[in-house]
Amino acid sequence: MFHCLLITYNNLKFTDMNINKYKWLMLCLGAVIISCTGDEKDPSAEEEPIVVVSGEADFSKFVSIGNSLTAGYTDGALFIASQQNSFPNILAGQFALAGGGEFNQPLMNDNLGGMLLAGNVIVQNRLYFNGSAPVRVEGMPTTEITATLSGPFNNFGVPGAKSFHFIAPGYGNVAGVPIGQANPYYVRFASSTNATVLGDAAAQQATFFSLWAGNNDVLAYATSGGAGVNQAGNFDPTTYGGNDITDPNVFAQVLNGMVDALTANGAKGVIANIPNVMTIPYFNTVPYNPVPLDAATAGMLNQAYAPYNGGLAQAEAVGLISSAERQARTINFAAGQNAVVLEDEYLTDLTALGLPSIRQSTSADKIVLPASGVIGTLVNNNPQMINGLTVPLADQWVLVPQEQQEVITATANFNTIIESVANQRGLAFVDAFEILNEVASTGVQFDEFTLNASLVFGGAFSLDGVHPTARGYAFMANKFMEAINNQYGSNLPSVRARNYITLYPASM
Repeated sequence: MFHCLLITYNNLKFTDMNINKYKWLMLCLGAVIISCTGDEKDPSAEEEPIVVVSGEADFSKFVSIGNSLTAGYTDGALFIASQQNSFPNILAGQFALAGGGEFNQPLMNDNLGGMLLAGNVIVQNRLYFNGSAPVRVEGMPTTEITATLSGPFNNFGVPGAKSFHFIAPGYGNVAGVPIGQANPYYVRFASSTNATVLGDAAAQQATFFSLWAGNNDVLAYATSGGAGVNQAGNFDPTTYGGNDITDPNVFAQVLNGMVDALTANGAKGVIANIPNVMTIPYFNTVPYNPVPLDAATAGMLNQAYAPYNGGLAQAEAVGLISSAERQARTINFAAGQNAVVLEDEYLTDLTALGLPSIRQSTSADKIVLPASGVIGTLVNNNPQMINGLTVPLADQWVLVPQEQQEVITATANFNTIIESVANQRGLAFVDAFEILNEVASTGVQFDEFTLNASLVFGGAFSLDGVHPTARGYAFMANKFMEAINNQYGSNLPSVRARNYITLYPASM
């Protein structure tokens, strides 16, 4: 039995032109029936129970600190069910088998996932799959961030937090939310308006901790299509923009300070590095050539771009650009699937000739997932102005190769720091970079299920294309426990895949 899912996007229309509705993304789910045979076990035989031990670790007071991956963020939001399936909560359940204590989380009010500030919606509801596409769950959220919670808490996962935010006083002050100086998720459970996430976490005097931080120090740049700045060499994070890449020296200083604070009373812990964001569905779902055209429409587009192409030829003739760049910038459409037109700031500036820095996308570009809702839409309802065709996609919708290299380099720098800290401090280390690379490249087996990096039905990543599903978090929790067992001599048992879903229903 074979089921196919077709996601359809908006019509592309010119005046007096016929551009058919295109369906750019087909996701197929095959149901495979596997039969298993083997020796039948004697139902009367009783298996000897396994005694779970903590080894050199002490799980009695577990604290977890990090960003959205620690909080349990899924499907573009944080909600009760996702928090219950966060990897730290899963770990805490297994730690309880070896002396672990209570694990409290700053739970949201509902399973919608949106948030309010003084009654106004400031965070959208979660996504769900309606059978055709990911869409937002309807309903008015009930999580008001000014209705603060009192702890103590064990999960200090703060979605959106960068490394230096964990030590920033006032990051939980509601007054800073409208101007981007504070985080609404932390506002809900900060111990005071001037508290720091690290200070609140360290105050819990953990005997064991998990630390998975730094993802947002590079991820925000990537998901913004490289619209930020690489701040390497700038040691003052107070001057950074929200989408900037953190300087590695700043990152190293913050990370060492966090580990100092968390280990001050002799606590042991586990630390994970940063995944390769270039492999996640957010950057690998929208193809570079998503637009189908017939011959007549392609010809009309080529006619419209003829002056631009002619200008490129003149620029080459006078030596302003090479032949290779002229070819790379030349716009050409043909019957069939076509690449989009995009802005590229890395091209030679020819504005003096009246020529914009535009070209068509190639397989080397990464078009971000939200661009699927932009490509083919009209600008100001003008049928002559179509995003991705007659109107080039802005920088925020595409991560070009040069920007990808910035992300790759920064990730490598951060991961070198993280692994070095883990080795120097004797902490368990989780190589999330390699683990999730394997998920993307070949898929991984998790009990009877295969997880891969396909959107919707891959099983590993949720509908936002960035964060894991509940089953994905369970898979990572097992990897954390493997590292803990290896480092500290514990024998924490793995959790089972079948106990964790991949798609949350619309209503819960």
